[in-house]
Amino acid sequence: MLRTVQATRYVLPLREGGSLPAIVEADDLGLYVTKFRGAGQGPLALIAELVAGEIGRALGLQVPEIVFVELDAALSRNEPDYEIRQLLKTSAGLNLGLDYLPGSTAFDPAANDAASAEEASLVVWFDAFTQNVDRTARNTNLLLWHRKLYLIDHGAALFFHHNWPTMQEKAASPFAEIRHHVLLPWASQIEKAGESARSKLTADLFDDILAEVPDAWLSAISADGPAEEHRAAYKDFFLRRLAESSIFEQEVADARSRHL
Repeated sequence: MLRTVQATRYVLPLREGGSLPAIVEADDLGLYVTKFRGAGQGPLALIAELVAGEIGRALGLQVPEIVFVELDAALSRNEPDYEIRQLLKTSAGLNLGLDYLPGSTAFDPAANDAASAEEASLVVWFDAFTQNVDRTARNTNLLLWHRKLYLIDHGAALFFHHNWPTMQEKAASPFAEIRHHVLLPWASQIEKAGESARSKLTADLFDDILAEVPDAWLSAISADGPAEEHRAAYKDFFLRRLAESSIFEQEVADARSRHL
């Protein structure tokens, strides 16, 4: 189960992406890169961050600890910046944080950073599965910390949930955007990665991860249906996507052959 911490201090705005994240200190004395419910992308970005991040962890990839960050609107009282003050006010309640990795550096192929074939293939498979469009050379969303590769910022994954009528189509998509993936040059073991992933991703696992999503966040999809219906819809997507994994695995192979 995800831990819940209480935000005690707004430390530093990061001003990156539509979620307007910030470094926040919590009552456990930890620092967390926090994504706010009141940001422009709303709760759906937090759902994608939580669900995709925990799927990545289940696959054995390095993902910073994800926690719920309880935010009191009173935290905004002494904030001089109007935009930040309004963001904190509209984000009162549960938000989402990732453990801050001090001293980490962004993965950069131009600086001769590289990944093993096994790890790169699993990351590429994972991003194709969750349809994450945001791990390119321009914005890798990969950090090197203590010589390990960490995956961050999955708010752009699961973009079908911004337009639910496209869900079935997206579940069977080859995901052509994978051709832009920063780790594609090293992803030479995509079939092996798929075999490993399919052995770990189960219906029960999806149930456990989706159970962590707060009901209030799911109401952003539709206030009409109960939360369990929304969880079932996400699970349906993942099971369909898993069944169609050979389609996006072939897309990865084809993209590599075109670019190598």
